[in-house]
Amino acid sequence: MTRPVILTGDRTTGPLHIGHFAGSLRNRLRFQESHEQFLLLADTQALTDNAHDPGKVRRNVTEVALDYLATGIDPEKTTICLQSGLPALAELSMLYLNFVTVSRLERNPTIKDEIRARGFGRDIPAGFLCYPAAQAADITAFKATVVPVGEDQAPLIEQTNEIVRRINATAGKTILLEAQAIIPKTGRLPGIDGKAKMSKSAGNAISLSAPPEVISTAVRAMFTDPNHLRIEDPGQVEGNVVFAFLDAFDEDLITLEELKAQYRQGGLGDGKIKRRLDEILQALIGPIRTHREELAKDLPYVLDVIRSGTERARSRTETTKREVVEGLGLFVL
Repeated sequence: MTRPVILTGDRTTGPLHIGHFAGSLRNRLRFQESHEQFLLLADTQALTDNAHDPGKVRRNVTEVALDYLATGIDPEKTTICLQSGLPALAELSMLYLNFVTVSRLERNPTIKDEIRARGFGRDIPAGFLCYPAAQAADITAFKATVVPVGEDQAPLIEQTNEIVRRINATAGKTILLEAQAIIPKTGRLPGIDGKAKMSKSAGNAISLSAPPEVISTAVRAMFTDPNHLRIEDPGQVEGNVVFAFLDAFDEDLITLEELKAQYRQGGLGDGKIKRRLDEILQALIGPIRTHREELAKDLPYVLDVIRSGTERARSRTETTKREVVEGLGLFVL
C-alpha cells in the first residue's frame, strides 16, 4: 500500500533546540514509520532574511543534519535533502508566482506577522515576501498531502492550496494535490525568559547539544510566577515557563497534575519544580548530545546522507516540474 507523503523541514540558521524537539522532531520520528517522509534542509529559505551572511546558512546545513540524525531520524526511512540542491523547486516557485498577486502575498497573516516581527517596514526582501509561493513549490513538488506546521504557519498551507487549485483549473485537470496541515499538540515552547517564543536568534533557547551545566543554568533562570515570592504563596501555573516545559516533557502526568495543584494552593517552591525539570531535560538531551558528538566525528557520512537524499528528492521533484510544465501547455524540450 502506498504510504501518504509528508514534507517537513527547518531553516538552516543554527542548531536545533528543545522547542524543535517538542514541536516537530519527536513527531517526525513517528511519521517516518507511517509515512513517506521528506525532510528539507531549507537553506534557500534561510537566505530570505540572511542574505547578508550566506556563510551562516552554509555552516548550519550540517549542524541541522547532525541534529536530525542524533535525535533518531533514520535516513533509510526519511529522505533528508538540501533545498538548494533541488532546482525544480526554484523553477516551480517562479511559475507559481504568476498565479498569485502581490496583494495576496502581503495579506498572508503569517507573512504579515513575520514582517512586523523583523521590522522590515517596506524594505521587505522580495524572496521573503514570495515565501508562500516558494513553500507551495516545496510541498507540491514532493506531492505531499500532509504538512506538519505550527498554528501560525497554517495560512501558508491555505495559500498553497489556492495556488494548487489555480494551476489545476488552468490545466483543466488535476496535476497537483492539495495538502492538509497537521498542527502538533505541543505548540511552540516559550523562551526561558518568558517574553517570547523560544528561538535561536532571541538567545532564549536550550540547544539539543547543550552541555549539562548550560541546561541547569537555563532552568534556574526560567521565568515562573513573579508573585510567587514565598513557598507558601499560591502560584500561577498558566504562563509559568517551567510548567510549560513540564507539560511538554514530563511523562508522569499524574505527578505533574499533583504538583500543579500544590503550586496553585501554595506550599511548593520554584526550586523543586526546577530541579524536576532539570532532571528531565538532562535525561532527554544527554543521549542526543552524546550521539551527536559521535556523528560529528564522521562528517563524510553526514554529507553522504545529505547528498544521497538530495539525489532521490531531485528525481521526485523534477518529475513533478515536468508534469506542471506539460500540463500548463508550455514548450517542453
